[in-house]
Amino acid sequence: MIQEFLRRKQLASPAAERSYSFVLRPYETSLTLKQGDSLSTDSFLGVNEIKNKQKIRFEFLPINQKVTFNTKRPYGWGDGLMIPNVGLQYYLSTGIYSKLWIFHIQLQPEYIVASNRQYQGFNSNFSEQIIKSKFRDYNTGDYPERFGEGRYSRFWWGQSKLTVQAGAFELGVATQNIWWGPGQWNSLTFSYNASGFPHLTINTRRPAKTFLGNFEGQILSGRLENSMFSPTQDSELNEQYFRGFTGDWRYLNAILISYNPKWIPSLYLGLNRTFQQYNLNRGNKFRDYFPIFDAFQKEKIFENGNSAEFDNEGRDQQLVFFFRLLVPAAKMEIYGEYGRRDHNFNWREAILNPEHARAFLFGFNKLIQTSHSNHWFQIRGELTQQQESVNRYIRYDGITGGLSWGTHTRARGFSELGQPLGVGIGTGSNVQTLELSLVEGINKKGLLIERLANNQDFYYRAFGQNTHIKPWVDLSLGLLWDQQWNNLIFSGKAQFIKSYNYQWIQQTSGPADLHKGHNPFAFYGTLNLIYRIGGN
Repeated sequence: MIQEFLRRKQLASPAAERSYSFVLRPYETSLTLKQGDSLSTDSFLGVNEIKNKQKIRFEFLPINQKVTFNTKRPYGWGDGLMIPNVGLQYYLSTGIYSKLWIFHIQLQPEYIVASNRQYQGFNSNFSEQIIKSKFRDYNTGDYPERFGEGRYSRFWWGQSKLTVQAGAFELGVATQNIWWGPGQWNSLTFSYNASGFPHLTINTRRPAKTFLGNFEGQILSGRLENSMFSPTQDSELNEQYFRGFTGDWRYLNAILISYNPKWIPSLYLGLNRTFQQYNLNRGNKFRDYFPIFDAFQKEKIFENGNSAEFDNEGRDQQLVFFFRLLVPAAKMEIYGEYGRRDHNFNWREAILNPEHARAFLFGFNKLIQTSHSNHWFQIRGELTQQQESVNRYIRYDGITGGLSWGTHTRARGFSELGQPLGVGIGTGSNVQTLELSLVEGINKKGLLIERLANNQDFYYRAFGQNTHIKPWVDLSLGLLWDQQWNNLIFSGKAQFIKSYNYQWIQQTSGPADLHKGHNPFAFYGTLNLIYRIGGN
């Protein structure tokens, strides 16, 4: 919410600081908002710049409470420590921040408790072939339907970190969430969808200004854990088809670089690269700790060019290119990401086969000023595509395709404790989101329209030749309301979801024109309260 406000402010204000790309988040901005702060205000991140010059500093962090409610099935993503849940779920976070010269401590733990009610999940009445097809995704990822049985609760270090800061750079250890990329609702690599994970980091905390332009970046090494939960709510299916976890953790190494050219101040270009590998498979050489510096082609990594030798290391690579372009005169931005999993054998394969194991997202944000100087009409949208391309019919035997974005045969999915680190909409799913709203400063009232096509890779693998069964698609309409009263900030959403062909369940049998899917209606609501202790 606050990051969204500052992003709008960058578009609307002619004097706003444009060196910030919003591709490496969070920025330290949560305490800068004042009552009545509007998009016409010329200052942007200026309060924190003043505070950062203080040698000794101590503050209480905001108290953040959030409640979500799902009626019939889990819906919603991008909520950090919170889990996919049916019923009520409560989140609480607060803490302290302290600075002594170059040393910075942020202690901000988080706690959640969720009803975690049972619901209608994957149907065990399908044929064995279809069930095996579904467990192909379950056995190459870690995305359980339900997080155990009964009430679920967790306490975590949350948005905590201990760092040393010098100039534009920061070095330290953290468990806080990070966001890589220009996306507003999703990111291909790191988003706020899963809980933060423990990591060592060296990063920019603000743009590093050079004679060539502004640079932002991060290098991190972290520890990722599997959830250890079975994927479905049917114990017999799990016992028969699920490949259990080894209990080992995954070593993660990742790098992001973003460049804002001096000659094109409204353009941001960059890339990020991640590697994960089960720790027992990792060696002790430099390239084992920092595979991000490996060659991009398999044939260059080993002298004999043996692709199988590389695959036996069990590494999962993701490479993402991104851009963000501001159009200040139109008070608009456009952005995009394009990601590839899996190393290419050589550059020839990369050129001839760029769509292999790919995912992408594109989005925009547009502000239109109303007759009132501080009121704006905001139109923003984003589409995210994870479904495999038609390249699967050429690359693989038959029509079943390969692995989806965020899955891997050896490294078991790009996730933390059962939730995707990047896109949270589901394996092989696609989503399109459009928001229309009226904004004034941080305040917002609007509508959200969303279409989610669920698990498309599984659908075409299992049912693609069966005209009786149609794709599972969710259409939803949401009501949005953000409001600030002095030190209290409120954010609410009420989303009404109509599912078509939910879980690919068929209600009738017989001729194709009599087939009807299960089309339930569901509700998803969120209420978020942030109270700034001693705010300005």
